[in-house]
Amino acid sequence: MRLALPPLSDLCVSLFLPGQTIGTVTQHPLAVSTNLIADGDQTKSAALESARTLNSWPFLKAVEVSADHGTRAVVAFGDSITDGAHSTPDTNSRWPDDLARRLQANKHTANVSVLNLGISGNRLLHDVAGPNALARFDRDVLSQDGVRYLIVLEGINDIGRTARPREPNDPVTTDQILTALQQLVARAYAHGILVYGATLTPFTGAGYTSPAGEAMRSAENTFIRTSHLFDAIIDFDQATRDPKNPTVFLPADDSGDHLHPNDTGYKAMGDSIDLKLFQK
Repeated sequence: MRLALPPLSDLCVSLFLPGQTIGTVTQHPLAVSTNLIADGDQTKSAALESARTLNSWPFLKAVEVSADHGTRAVVAFGDSITDGAHSTPDTNSRWPDDLARRLQANKHTANVSVLNLGISGNRLLHDVAGPNALARFDRDVLSQDGVRYLIVLEGINDIGRTARPREPNDPVTTDQILTALQQLVARAYAHGILVYGATLTPFTGAGYTSPAGEAMRSAENTFIRTSHLFDAIIDFDQATRDPKNPTVFLPADDSGDHLHPNDTGYKAMGDSIDLKLFQK
């Protein structure tokens, strides 16, 4: 059956699992949307009976859509700040959502789709929440159909876990972070993908902040801005920081944990992106 999906549509997918013991569940833990689980095979039901709520996406990783000729995609590649942590559930208030709406509203970019490949807790160099960025790059970026652009926002969890390690191998160096970024860019360029480097947003006051961590964040942001490695810079740091105290969020953009933006902050991030980057 063919199903027409207008741009920015919400899609409901029903799955049925026969009774069985499942030791490991493949899932995306942070959905920032309300999903439902119910007993029995209700895949043909318009509404689930006696449903319980679920705030993750189990089993289903993605839905591929056949697009019109000339449609291109941008991959938003990152961690919880790309995943939309602390945004309001069921409102699609992540920064990639805001970018998608802006692209669709602009006649010059309406043929550009956004693929959100953020994983909360993700790191560049070590597996924590899902495979590290280097390990998942082929699956989540290079294997996606129609990818023309890549926005990279990674590194804050490497920095935070270096300052507040939980495991002996948690700490990394600034040089290791910058080398990892260079590897991602080189692999994307080999496939003709334009790469836009996104600066890390403030995190002073967060649970794993430290003066040494702030120095690493500053060093990564300086590298992104000045290395000429990337095709363009998306300055999320500048878009969300407090001008009077640049190491912290603008109060109106802070979700309260001093690490993740709120809806206003995510919108500021999405709005800061120059849409001309997606006309190349």
